[in-house]
Amino acid sequence: MVAGIPLLSAVYWRSEMFRMLALCSVVILLFVANVVAAGRPNILYIMSDDHAAHAISAYKSRLAKVAPTPNIDRLANEGALFENAFCTNSICSPSRACVLTGQYNHINGAFDLGGDVKPGKQMLALQMGKAGYDTAMIGKWHLKVEPADFNYYCVLAGQGSYFDPEFRVRGDKPWGKNTIKFDGKHSTDAITDLTLDWLQEGWDQEKPFFLMHHYKAPHDYFDNAKRYESYLAGVAIPEPETLWVRDPKFGSLATRGDNDELIPHIGTSNGPRNPRRSYLGDLPKLYPAEFPENFDPAKFSDEANTRLAYNAYLKKFLRCVKGIDDNLGRLFKHLEDAGQLDNTVIIYTGDQGFMLGEHDYQDKRWMYEESQRMPFLVRYPKTVPAGQRFDTLVENVDYAPTMLDFAGADIPDSVQGKSFKSLLETGKEAADWKQEAYYRYWMHMAHHDNPGHLGIRTKTHKLIYYYGCNYDGRYQTPAGWELYDLISDPHETRNVYHDPAQSALVAELKRRLADTRKRVGDDGTHFPKCEAVVQEFWDYDKSDQLKARQISHDYLARRLTELKAGQRNVKTWSGN
Repeated sequence: MVAGIPLLSAVYWRSEMFRMLALCSVVILLFVANVVAAGRPNILYIMSDDHAAHAISAYKSRLAKVAPTPNIDRLANEGALFENAFCTNSICSPSRACVLTGQYNHINGAFDLGGDVKPGKQMLALQMGKAGYDTAMIGKWHLKVEPADFNYYCVLAGQGSYFDPEFRVRGDKPWGKNTIKFDGKHSTDAITDLTLDWLQEGWDQEKPFFLMHHYKAPHDYFDNAKRYESYLAGVAIPEPETLWVRDPKFGSLATRGDNDELIPHIGTSNGPRNPRRSYLGDLPKLYPAEFPENFDPAKFSDEANTRLAYNAYLKKFLRCVKGIDDNLGRLFKHLEDAGQLDNTVIIYTGDQGFMLGEHDYQDKRWMYEESQRMPFLVRYPKTVPAGQRFDTLVENVDYAPTMLDFAGADIPDSVQGKSFKSLLETGKEAADWKQEAYYRYWMHMAHHDNPGHLGIRTKTHKLIYYYGCNYDGRYQTPAGWELYDLISDPHETRNVYHDPAQSALVAELKRRLADTRKRVGDDGTHFPKCEAVVQEFWDYDKSDQLKARQISHDYLARRLTELKAGQRNVKTWSGN
């Protein structure tokens, strides 16, 4: 008996009591969860493909006056702008993998354009989901496998198309088989439409949202929406001085070759410098309206051809950027009208930078500033003071932990990056914050003729080591070192590595580079034959330099043989 109640009745009474208590607990927990969720910000991560910082007017570059970006600038004016945000590998898939995992590429395994992040390892989406966020990925994904760890996705297949884009969505068919298509639409417009639709119809408003909104634009080859064809027509785009002037001290044996014999073959070009690939060779066929009628480069000087190609390249690029900025105006207005703008951490960035004619280089991949630097702007007026500009060194591996920190989510031990939320809120750089940004480009001589290299970037200097081989230690180009003083030479025109007056600084930075490699776990075990070459030329004494000169001659002979045979797309990054 329990208080006069028969035994069976007592058992039932107890079970009912516990059931009710359990039910009440669930209700309380749900209520608490909703209260917590309501107090958390939404997080909107906007990424545009190849959007260089110096093509955003808030960064005050040569392009600011001719091609303003008022909606992106709003984030800087009402929030924070980072001057020293850097990718760890300036190429699409690897950079995206770093953001998604918070890990460097030698840890997450996405070394090159074949890289992916498999379901179950898409850390940022998983942790946001565990923290009670409704997660979505919309736009350019470029990580090969299904973004299955997001609640919702609608992503382009591979690079996707600028016009009439087709998207893969979650459905009853296997990954890649559930598709929707936007006939007659430009991808930038379609991606914005998809995001607006999800915010209005798909988002579970009982939860805060975590949304990755990724544009294809302005990835080359650039195709803008037709309504922008007249934008910048008749405007002469300001040119970087380094488009025309190659200082004798710029670059190294690695990028110039012995007696400058490799200048035509290292780094693809705007004008006729590179015989394998240049915008002069490509753009007249793609965008004939940007060139004189019946254009024949043989009838123009090298200077005139370079200027024509540069202007065509920049105008198409900036028209794509204009489309992004206008569409962000649409997106921000929706958030404002919905009362969510100030409750949303808004981040704008690219997946890396882009060379816009500097040093007569096209594309990215380089460790030079225009390629390594990422735009990074944050607006969240509740805790991030307006108008801040930071010179703190941050890397794309730091973005995920920062977003997780804003969300109040757990940051797994696997994450190598660190949150800089406190910097945004207090304006103070942590005393133990990193003083070196690490960089490594692995895809040796692929597509745009960039040698394999690694290095560190400090607030004042940049040390680059071109080891010049593929994963197997093969297809060698000459090794070389470059050191730039970013205070006296911000455009990286004079390599001072071999200056005797800099010998102590060289030794110090090489030590810091070795220490940084240890800190991030790039120990060479991933590709031992490549690491053997890295170590072989590390000291770069006279014997090493002599070997590098011979490799220069050998590579030139190989490249000329390839060109003569019509071999213009050799798979250099793996093989002989």
